Amino acid sequence: MKPVVIACAALAGELRAVLGGAGATGAVDVRYLPANLHNRPERITPAVAAALAEAGDRPVFVAYADCGTGGRLDALLADHPGVERLAGDHCYEVFAGSAMYTELMAAEPGTFFLTDFLARHFDALVWQGLGLDRHPELAAMYFGNYTRLVLLSQSTHPAVVLAARAGAARLGLRFEHRHVGRDGLLPAVPVTLRRSAA
Repeated sequence: MKPVVIACAALAGELRAVLGGAGATGAVDVRYLPANLHNRPERITPAVAAALAEAGDRPVFVAYADCGTGGRLDALLADHPGVERLAGDHCYEVFAGSAMYTELMAAEPGTFFLTDFLARHFDALVWQGLGLDRHPELAAMYFGNYTRLVLLSQSTHPAVVLAARAGAARLGLRFEHRHVGRDGLLPAVPVTLRRSAA
């Protein structure tokens, strides 16, 4: 009975890299849920519930933070003993770690974050996703209280940094870059495989 990881598709590339690095690629079944659920976070918990039902009695890890569910995801998992999720309120905190994320927000509350995935798909998920392609005047309403954009990068690919820098320019925000890596996803690797990979 392979363990199951129920994951946000926005984490697919990074999760594959982490599982591959632990030698767990073929030892884990990953069920990816659509990344655009983040535009409707009230749909995340029902989607996870359906995936949990499909997993049956197999060990499960949920590769989601709270992700805007307002505690509903934790309430669901409370009814599934042994099923854990990624720590934190969102993927920014997962990747940066609570200490760095808290420091960044305390220093400048008006911070908009991007991960590698969001930087690569900035047009589809941010610009078009918020309707700014049709109504660019909405940018001032959405981002008027933001002062900087921080890329929390998982890879060292220069194209990601260029895409994030271009996104910051389009939003009129100061750009900063922090390389944080993928270690925040390590809890998704089953404990037995983590031990054997150590």
